[in-house]
Amino acid sequence: MSGIFGVASKKDCMQDLFYGTDYHSHLGAQFAGLAVYGKELARQIHDIRGSQFKAKFYEDYGKMPGHMGIGVISALEEQPICINSKFGPFAIVTNGFIDNADLLAQQLCKKGYSFSELTDGHVNATELVGKLILHGKTIVEGIEYMFSKIQGSCSLLLLNNKGIYAARDKCGYSPLIIGQKGNAWAVTSETSAFSNLGFRIKKYLDSGEIVFLNKSGTKSKRQGRKCKQICSFLWIYTGFPASSYEGINVETVRERCGRALARRDDVDIDIAAGIPDSGTTHAIGYAMESGMPFRRPLVKYTPGFDRSYIPALQERRDLVAKMKLIPIPEIIKDKRIVFCDDSIVRGTQLKNYTIQKLRECGIKEIHFRIACPPLMFPCKFNYSTRSIQELAARRAIRAIEGKDIHNVSKYVDENSPQYRKMVNWIAKDLGATTLKYQRLEDMVEAIGLPAEDLCKYCWTGRCR
Repeated sequence: MSGIFGVASKKDCMQDLFYGTDYHSHLGAQFAGLAVYGKELARQIHDIRGSQFKAKFYEDYGKMPGHMGIGVISALEEQPICINSKFGPFAIVTNGFIDNADLLAQQLCKKGYSFSELTDGHVNATELVGKLILHGKTIVEGIEYMFSKIQGSCSLLLLNNKGIYAARDKCGYSPLIIGQKGNAWAVTSETSAFSNLGFRIKKYLDSGEIVFLNKSGTKSKRQGRKCKQICSFLWIYTGFPASSYEGINVETVRERCGRALARRDDVDIDIAAGIPDSGTTHAIGYAMESGMPFRRPLVKYTPGFDRSYIPALQERRDLVAKMKLIPIPEIIKDKRIVFCDDSIVRGTQLKNYTIQKLRECGIKEIHFRIACPPLMFPCKFNYSTRSIQELAARRAIRAIEGKDIHNVSKYVDENSPQYRKMVNWIAKDLGATTLKYQRLEDMVEAIGLPAEDLCKYCWTGRCR
């Protein structure tokens, strides 16, 4: 998951661009970049692993003046990409995952195209998107051509000397939102970037919609479609609490998820707690519904540590998981505690670090309550898990069956004996006293959109 932000203003845009991009730092941990059109196109990219956006870009703040700019916090690849083309010079940032990127790159290479950016031996997906756009007679036609060729998802911002083209993924998997502040217009992945900058939400882009922004305002270039499959995980984990997607706030959804977990629970506990940060609000909802006191036996040391789900390397994920959470023995010792968390992906961090810390502090019972169903399939639309083998639920199934199996429908069924065996195996493997997952229907109800508008692929193997 990456975060993108753009702004066009009659005044210099750099302050809004700088802070607007920084407000997406929870979505990426690898690279960050800015591109601004002043007298000419200027770009700056920094490696932000182990550091913060503001520190890396502080010296660039006053050196890139302009009325229009785009920024990105990237989960994997260096962005923005700048291309000198038949459309003139432009910069582009993207958010998504292109499943057939290698195949498309091979096809373009056979046609004489070349790629200058590589990441771990693969073409830079943002550069690939830019090259696909060049197939159109216009930028808008090029974006539509790109949408027709990719498998996966891609939302983007494209900056040239005339303005910013904002295009939401054709399936609506990742959001884009337009905001206005006087004579300034902005577009963002996260509405939380607007509040402190004074922007007000004007429009949530539809799936496949293309809007053009400049200092004079906005103009629709292509109508979108109301049909969508927006990522459910935005509300459960990846989104910032103050953000809203499709008009639905993240924090309130997490409270409702926690309440739903409590309504289906009958465990005897002393306190309710969350695994920081995203698990915290799920636990607040659990405490509100159950009447149990909410405490903080684990606190996150935020400065300098990104989210352990984001880094591409397991070694980095393990280091973050080990270092960021600090236990408070005085709250933990001899207590029966329900811990709410957003999800269990691999389970290694809970098992090797979190639970170990709790045991060392003398906890009496550890009850995990997870705000979404077991993750069964690697995401097709964004960078997160990339293989079935690394998922905790699939490890459990492999242990129960004695082999990998293709058809896991019985394990997806929350009412089946196979599902209960799988959950019990994961609980035992983690060292938890008990483990319960959110039911899919409860999660959908907590989000508040029709089920057909939500992508649920990572739980069911079906997008709708």
